Amino acid sequence: MAAGESDVRRIMVTSLSAMVAETTTFPIDLLKTRLQLHGESTQSVRPASAYRIAVQIARNDGVLGMYKGLSPAIFRHMFYTPIRIAGYEHLRNVFAQSSDRPLPFYSKAVIGGISGAIAQVIASPADLIKVRMQADGLMVSRGLQPRYSGLFDALNKIIRAEGYLGLWKGVSANVQRAFLVNMGELACYDHAKRFIIGNKISNDNIYAHTLSSVMSGLAATSLSCPADVIKTRMMNQSAGGVITNIKYRNSYDCLVKTVKVEGLRALWKGFLPTWARLGPWQFVFWVSYEKFRQISGLQSF
Repeated sequence: MAAGESDVRRIMVTSLSAMVAETTTFPIDLLKTRLQLHGESTQSVRPASAYRIAVQIARNDGVLGMYKGLSPAIFRHMFYTPIRIAGYEHLRNVFAQSSDRPLPFYSKAVIGGISGAIAQVIASPADLIKVRMQADGLMVSRGLQPRYSGLFDALNKIIRAEGYLGLWKGVSANVQRAFLVNMGELACYDHAKRFIIGNKISNDNIYAHTLSSVMSGLAATSLSCPADVIKTRMMNQSAGGVITNIKYRNSYDCLVKTVKVEGLRALWKGFLPTWARLGPWQFVFWVSYEKFRQISGLQSF
């Protein structure tokens, strides 16, 4: 198989696997976003639970309300996931060829972080729209009209109100989160899978993929949850007072205010939904990805 054809197949397989995983786990991501925004900069608000928020969404928006913001999420993964996966594989192979020993875990972690950060810069506009559309459900629950009716309406309104650079609002927090997520996710999955297979715990099959995805999901969630909370809050605030006044000047200001008003534990708001999503997301993605690669005649990850 020619190198160019192999790269095209790898990109198509990665995009398809990411779309399947995103569609399967998107309702959990919505709950995570709502939990992270709940009680923003207020101390007296009643504590939220994933169950209560899910019931509220179903009551206000119906069952399909759990998929509000899916289109930009799918759009995002058409760029984000192929870039980070292909980037990681390419850098890993380059460094592996220049060394006569297997790459240590810390090298894989740095490679994964760099690949994820680059991919996130490119995909940040779609991520911004996804967060805004997910947060729109809060407007509906208060009897107000949502800001956006769809992907292209959100894109148009954000550019008109905030300029093209407005599409990259919160990009610094987003990149920090992507670095941490991919540092944990890609490096842990890669290392765990090779450990499981190398120690003959399992062959290269769905059992090995499941164990690897669980470990990588826990590592990625633990590392990235604080940055994810900051990213979500930075992205949700709109310029010009469309939905809320500007609360945070930058990521650091958001971090300080969140901890000061809500306590350190607020940085891990939505931890369980985040882990509950990352685990299944990675399971669905990696199982689909490895299977599609096999069908397409590509080597295992």
